[in-house]
Amino acid sequence: MPARKIVVTSGKGGVGKTTVCCNLGVQLAQRGSRVVVADMDFGLNNADVALGVENRALYDILDAVEGRCRPKQALVQHPRCPQLYVLPSGRTLERYISPQAVRLVLDSLASQFDYILIDSPAGIEEGFHRAAACAEEALLVTTPHISALRDADRVAGMLKSYKFTRVGLVVNRVRKDLFRRGETLSPAAIADLLRLPLAGVVAEEDKVQLENVVYRSRAFRALAEACERGTAGRLA
Repeated sequence: MPARKIVVTSGKGGVGKTTVCCNLGVQLAQRGSRVVVADMDFGLNNADVALGVENRALYDILDAVEGRCRPKQALVQHPRCPQLYVLPSGRTLERYISPQAVRLVLDSLASQFDYILIDSPAGIEEGFHRAAACAEEALLVTTPHISALRDADRVAGMLKSYKFTRVGLVVNRVRKDLFRRGETLSPAAIADLLRLPLAGVVAEEDKVQLENVVYRSRAFRALAEACERGTAGRLA
């Protein structure tokens, strides 16, 4: 079977989208799947930095799109997690890259992997639509903060316009003490508000430095298990 292509997105920057994407990739790879983290955030392009392989990249996704290398040559294998590969992005003006061109690159890799996790730019601009057009499933990342929820609601509405087989919600940086005191919404309440199934919850104390790739995070392990079972937001 070809790889499941899952776009990981958010309404605003700074909510931990890349952290979730990279750690989910680590957990799936540690469980035996062959995984690509494809960085399609051309503005920030830091998935390779987050995973500590930025000095190993010879090519990037733009090189593959423009034919300077084969798609497989642009992949960077993680030295401590050999089932995990990164497809770095290049700093370029986004308007020069079409969704169709990127999809061709990802599709050429799909038969060799189990998952392609697409790190999307935040928001609902052109970069988001390019990333979403390359995927069949989606994970929306937010924090419990009001500003993040407002932006996440806009993205949730946009995701529903795509024909995804599954869409799930990941609530990051959750503090139980705050929602128990009513200072923030609970993850379940956020899922109800955004009208999306809850796929994962990451506690504030689970924050990690990705340069030291994480292998034991309960939250990301649970999210990986949900993805494997296909329960991360099945749509009717």
